[in-house]
Amino acid sequence: MISTRLLGRLLIGIATTGLAAGLITWQLDHDKAATWIWGLATLPVVVSLAVSIVRDLLAGRMGVDAVALLSMSAALALGETLAGVVVAVMYAGGNVLEDFAVSRAERNLKSLTDRAPRTAHRYIDGTLEDIDVEQVAMHDRLLVRTGEIVPVDGVVLETGAEANAVIDEAALTGEPIPVQRHAGEPVRSGAVNAGVPFTLQATAIASESTYAGIVSMVAAAHTARAPFIRLADRFALLLLPLAVVVAGGAWILSGDPVRGLAVLVVATPCPLILAAPVAFISGVSQAARRGVLVKGGAALEALARAHTILFDKTGTLTVGGARLVAIETAPGINPDDVLRLVACLEQASHHVIAQAIVTAAETRGLTLVPPKDVREDLGAGLAGTIEGKRIVAGSLTMTTGGNQRAPWVERARRRASWRSALSVFVTIDGELVGALLLGDSLRREAPRAVRALRDAGIGRIVMVTGDHADAAETIGAALDLDAVLANRVPADKVDAVEFEKKRHPTLMVGDGINDAPA
Repeated sequence: MISTRLLGRLLIGIATTGLAAGLITWQLDHDKAATWIWGLATLPVVVSLAVSIVRDLLAGRMGVDAVALLSMSAALALGETLAGVVVAVMYAGGNVLEDFAVSRAERNLKSLTDRAPRTAHRYIDGTLEDIDVEQVAMHDRLLVRTGEIVPVDGVVLETGAEANAVIDEAALTGEPIPVQRHAGEPVRSGAVNAGVPFTLQATAIASESTYAGIVSMVAAAHTARAPFIRLADRFALLLLPLAVVVAGGAWILSGDPVRGLAVLVVATPCPLILAAPVAFISGVSQAARRGVLVKGGAALEALARAHTILFDKTGTLTVGGARLVAIETAPGINPDDVLRLVACLEQASHHVIAQAIVTAAETRGLTLVPPKDVREDLGAGLAGTIEGKRIVAGSLTMTTGGNQRAPWVERARRRASWRSALSVFVTIDGELVGALLLGDSLRREAPRAVRALRDAGIGRIVMVTGDHADAAETIGAALDLDAVLANRVPADKVDAVEFEKKRHPTLMVGDGINDAPA
């Protein structure tokens, strides 16, 4: 069986080749041969379109493509094959252009399944063996190494050091700051181990784990037929009989059937057939250059009816990465001095926030020097020597044992909690001197974009995010949104979309894997 996409490309190839070959033959004064070439090139498009229309009629649908079928068939019957092949090129070409837009979206969505873990490291009688992820059973003990994707849902049993497991859940929640998981706490598949290796006890098999659920929801959304009918198709029941009546009248009044054919060719929505997909592909291409993938032309037309917009937070309304948002210091300590020393130290680290700290220091024009005697505890922090001073940067537990209760420390912890930020505490020669707060920040263009959407007629704007309520409410208040839904996992985001869809045409805007199903 030939796929629909391959058939479309084959038809446009035949029609275009036939049109060109016929024109060349006609220029060589072989008019009869040219007529046959154009007719043979039109015939496959007519047959394919006839089959498609019959299927639509059996399904209770009727579209303007019936006018194209009638005009091509009449052109063949009357020997006006040039008119027939021109309509065939327009019809087949429009379908190929729209298929191209859809295939681009398919290639990018395929990255979801490509990212899924394929193997797991399972303990058997005290030894490790590599197995396919589908072979993981409930209660299996697995090793998750540094940098690996968690293969199945489970709970942390133990880590390879005193530090807790550090998990990067950006692919699931969109939040760029890694989180710590203690022994006995759950970890979801699809997250990345950003700290030391740890032992995981499986609580679900691969097919029932979080990441598999995301992939299946995306597959369902991708294969679902959009509830959309082309604008021109809505007038098909009026256009088709009107074209036939006018064509018949032209034939009767003139006595020339070619005059009737001329009416049918003019009535054929060739500008719609060709221009609509061209407009779609132009819009799709412009959007793709800006990182937006469009699932066919129907989605673009549906935008005109949107009343409600659901926004993801991290990476959509906010910058989407760790940024230095504040520096808290002990009395008498210069914040820039603290930042410079930590940035010097972080030059030796590959941690997800190290580059953010270095970038912040460079932005402020601070001079950095190479660190010495650096020791890194994954998931906990760094220690090293800078200009003869012993610098330690990391969690409060690593730097002070967690017993520090100075007022400025409590203030830093409250601000970090309020902004959903990560705290990097700093000691110089054993003395706690400051804390860097790293978190997400609002995009500069977000307020302007929200205002523009309201001016364009959007009646309701909602933020749905996997982040904590405090941080989400702060962003929602800054943008004057109508509602904020926090602590939402991918399935919750799908439920939010379904709820809003029942009330108004709804648009979902997101940038991460966790947003893809919605």
